[in-house]
Amino acid sequence: MKQENVKFQLFGKFTGLHMALCMIAFFSVIIAVNLFMASLASSSWTGLVVKNSYVASQKFNGNLSAAKAQKIRGWRSLIQYQNDEFKIEFLDKDAQNLDITNAQLFVGRPAFEQKDQLVKLNKLVDGTYATKLSLGFGEWSIRITGTNGAYSYRRDERLIVDAQGVGKIETRGAK
Repeated sequence: MKQENVKFQLFGKFTGLHMALCMIAFFSVIIAVNLFMASLASSSWTGLVVKNSYVASQKFNGNLSAAKAQKIRGWRSLIQYQNDEFKIEFLDKDAQNLDITNAQLFVGRPAFEQKDQLVKLNKLVDGTYATKLSLGFGEWSIRITGTNGAYSYRRDERLIVDAQGVGKIETRGAK
């Protein structure tokens, strides 16, 4: 039995035009995916942690010293969030209320700058500080700042707000 050479061609002869069309299709898919990913990236988090990294680096050692001094003084704060209201109590090492001036609360999503807010904390008669602020479900970055005399206070935390609107501090050690 003689074996014949059988040629099977699906689309006819493969020419240079076919190769050019294959390359154009391949690179068009790559470029389309890159444009899609770039548009997603530019519409969300910018990647900036600070506006000017040089200035922030110059303040870094001072911030570390202030944090160590705050820890030595034993200052801490108790944070509550529910019913669209923050209540914050500043305490010294003897669990006595601290009188904090210029108390502020910075709130924002960890990776989305468009929702960032800076609000003033108002002192109540019982010594706590409060502010009304409606936060949605999910994770929020908070920073509490203020001063007591010549000393500054700062605390950075993550707040998890549940479906009922109650916030809980994500535990990362004693504060």
